[in-house]
Amino acid sequence: MGYFVTVEPGVNIFVEDINPEGNKTILFIHGWPLNHKQFEYQYNVLPAMGYRCIGIDWRGFGNSDKPFRGYNYDRLADDIRVVIEAFQLKNIILAGHSTGGAISIRYLARHQNYGVSKLVLIDAASPSSVPADLANKFITETNNDRPKMLQGLTDLFFFQYITKPMSDWFFQLGLQAAGWSTAAIMATLRDENVQSDLGKIVVPTLIIHGIHDKIVPFTNGQETNKLIKHSQLVPFHYSGHGTFLEERDRFNQILIQFIG
Repeated sequence: MGYFVTVEPGVNIFVEDINPEGNKTILFIHGWPLNHKQFEYQYNVLPAMGYRCIGIDWRGFGNSDKPFRGYNYDRLADDIRVVIEAFQLKNIILAGHSTGGAISIRYLARHQNYGVSKLVLIDAASPSSVPADLANKFITETNNDRPKMLQGLTDLFFFQYITKPMSDWFFQLGLQAAGWSTAAIMATLRDENVQSDLGKIVVPTLIIHGIHDKIVPFTNGQETNKLIKHSQLVPFHYSGHGTFLEERDRFNQILIQFIG
C-alpha cells in the first residue's frame, strides 16, 4: 500500500507499506540519489518470510514532494520521526543505505532511538563527509548534465557486472528526483557529517559494507564499527556500493539472522 504523510505544511512524503500484518518491521531508508524502490530485491523476499517492509522516499526524491529546502540531516531525520509516529511504529529495525545510513544515524542520536530497536547500516556515508572536490564535481555535473552524472554514478556503484536493463532501471530511479534536491543532498554530504552522533548509538547495530566500494570506501565501515559500541561489521567480498543488489541472497540472509 502507498501512502502520503505530511511532514510539514505543504511537504508530503511517500511511504510504501508492504505486508502491514508482518510480525517484525523493517523501515528502509534509501541512498542518494535513488528512492525506496532500490530495495526491490528485499521487498520480494522478506514479506514472504513474515516481515513488514516499509520504504520511504526522502523529500525531493521518488514520489515524495520536492520542496526547495530542507535537505540537511536534522530535517531529514525529523521527516523519519513524523513517519514513525504516523504509523505508530515500535521496536522497528531501521535500515539505511549510504546517505540513508547517515540519516538513520542522525535519527537515533537526535530522537533518542524513538521507535527503533535495531540499526542496519548498509555502505553508510559515515563517519566523515564526502571530500569537497568530489562533492563539488557531482554538484556541477548535476546542475549541467544530470543524466550524464547519473550514468557515471551507476558505473561507479557496482563491483559486479550488472545487465544493461538493470543499469537502465537504476538510472531511472535517480531521474525521479529533482535536480535541486540531488545537488542539495550532495552539499549536505560535503558540509555535514555524523562523527559526533556515533557515540550516542546504543541499539544493536549491523554494518554491511562492500569491500570494493568506490563511493564510500570499506575503511569507513571499519571506522564506523569502531565508533558504535557493540556493532558488528560484515564485509561483503563481491560487492561495491550495492551490497543489497550485488549479493542480494547473502544480504537478505544476514539481515534475517540479525533481526532474529
